[in-house]
Amino acid sequence: MTAKLIKGTEIREEILAEIREEVEKIKAEHGVVPGLVTILVGENPASVSYVTAKIRTAKSLGFKE
Repeated sequence: MTAKLIKGTEIREEILAEIREEVEKIKAEHGVVPGLVTILVGENPASVSYVTAKIRTAKSLGFKE
């Protein structure tokens, strides 16, 4: 079996493009802007960083703030 190099950045961009298209489709067809809700328990710096990254990504995809 030959090893295959997987380029995570390219896969990520493909997935994000698909999500962006779906968000626009939902907005156009239903007049609804999807949102993201997160619940953070405690103040663990790693958790805060993770949630912040998710919020930033959601905004870049067209989710409401």
